[in-house]
Amino acid sequence: MDAHSRGRADGIDPADQWVLNPQTGNYELRLDHSTGESGDTSGAAAGSTRTATAEGGGRRAARESGSRTRTREDDAAGKRREVVPGQRSRRGSQGTRGAAAEPPAAGRRKRKPQKSRKKKALLWTGGVLAFVVVGTSVGAYVVYQKLNGNIDAIDVGDAGSKSVVTDGPINILVIGTDKRTGKGNEGYGDKGSTGHADTNILFHVSEDRTNATAMSIPRDLMTEIPECETKQQDGSRAAIPGTASARFNTSLGQNGRDPGCTMKTVESITGVKPDHFMMVDFNAVKELTTAVGGVKVCMAKPIDDPKSHLKLPQGESKVQGETALGLLRTRDSFGNRSDLDRIKVQQQFLGSMIREMKSSDTLTNPKKLYKLADAATNALTVDSAIADAKKLMTLAQEISKVDTKNITFVTMPVIDNPAEPKPVTVVVHPTKGDQLFAMLRSDTSLTEVKQKEKAAKSKQAALLKGPKAAPADVRVDVLNGGEIPGAAGSTVTWLQNEQGVLKSTNKANAPEKAEKTTLEYAPNQADQARALAEMMGLPATAMKQGTADAEGLEAMVLTLGADFKGAGQLITGPAKAPEGVEQARADKAVCAK
Repeated sequence: MDAHSRGRADGIDPADQWVLNPQTGNYELRLDHSTGESGDTSGAAAGSTRTATAEGGGRRAARESGSRTRTREDDAAGKRREVVPGQRSRRGSQGTRGAAAEPPAAGRRKRKPQKSRKKKALLWTGGVLAFVVVGTSVGAYVVYQKLNGNIDAIDVGDAGSKSVVTDGPINILVIGTDKRTGKGNEGYGDKGSTGHADTNILFHVSEDRTNATAMSIPRDLMTEIPECETKQQDGSRAAIPGTASARFNTSLGQNGRDPGCTMKTVESITGVKPDHFMMVDFNAVKELTTAVGGVKVCMAKPIDDPKSHLKLPQGESKVQGETALGLLRTRDSFGNRSDLDRIKVQQQFLGSMIREMKSSDTLTNPKKLYKLADAATNALTVDSAIADAKKLMTLAQEISKVDTKNITFVTMPVIDNPAEPKPVTVVVHPTKGDQLFAMLRSDTSLTEVKQKEKAAKSKQAALLKGPKAAPADVRVDVLNGGEIPGAAGSTVTWLQNEQGVLKSTNKANAPEKAEKTTLEYAPNQADQARALAEMMGLPATAMKQGTADAEGLEAMVLTLGADFKGAGQLITGPAKAPEGVEQARADKAVCAK
């Protein structure tokens, strides 16, 4: 039988077969329901109970390479019971049966119960960002239930990372499409659409895993969509031409674009390269919210929206299925009825789902975890680098290290599109946008939970304290020691045209490559150095002051390193988020207005 039907004999739900063993503190899978409580031990077939703990079973199965070999071990009373590995692959299910392992040696002491192991195994499955959480947090349970076959994958080529995780930050692009799949979804989205990037969140997990930033990207953002490659059915790759100016949501589904094209678009806008993507559609929202048992939401006023058929009372209520989808889709019920106000509601919903996922009601409920695992793996489409239950489990372990209170939701800073007489789209805010992107690129926390960031903030403040020269008085030679061809020339062009630093000179390539950007200056050029550092977001560590004063028209020397991402992109993020950029915490419940 496959992962869906295994154990459903006699109409029994597999999730109901996970029973808490009070002696070990572990949940055990009991598959043989013919065993009564009379204690009858006459005959192995009639009196044995097939069990597998959710922790030991997976490791044992791994050692046995997926075979369904049964082992026997003596319990404390001298009875013999069959232990069935909890992890069985479909391929392994065709192997030999009945091969018995050697029984434990006589006199071996019974291992002491480790009640904390079950709790620890489940805790990290609570996850982080609702859809990311649901896709990855159930990783351990997926391994044990072998739901690998549920996961759909797309090869995005070089748009993402080939590694599951790295030692640095992790960036995951979560995409919610408007594809009309599933029963009852005919009234949503565009009829016949292959699915556009309707809801988009760049989820950034810090290098030290202490904090995370979830940045929503408006679907109506006008931006350049770069050329991208997609894999064809015959295995070849085809180049999809870029578009100079288009809505962000057309980075997926339009002209044959796949999620890799959306990832490329995000990188082009922010300078942050997504490592992976996770994609869900309308039906996934309904299935996942139902599997978790509903999500608590709060309304500042009663909602009665005929377009989305959404009716909710003022105050708290719980939504799932069709009602949850209606809440996430409605525009007319909140704020000024824009996509930006809908994003706020979505962020509040996701924060609530995170809290529900991390609640003890979910973490200690095997039936709910099973349903969540099944729904999540059926709902997800991911990049091929993580299209495996074990890899999702590895990713989940990293993500779940972040405390809920240190997950911050924020929306990409935008303004009305100035090219439209009556704006219906938006563009990236000319200053606040790159300030926020720079924080992501430099792995700067919005929650300021790291002591080293506080120290860096103090150093940066001290660095910029003092008089700053006027841009016209800043004299600097620019060399390229980084990886971007022509970086020195493009930086000089930006300095002259955008910042007014007319005395900047392109000195081409540096004598050798440099990991970090540096600015060398003399003591009597400190005011010029402070001005340039503020323009380019140079960290205190980049400032290299000499001992002798400069003479005559001697210029400072700016050497661009591997940390330089492009002209006009700050080297390091500001100490805090730009003014006016709203933030929401995943651990705080807020009523939608």
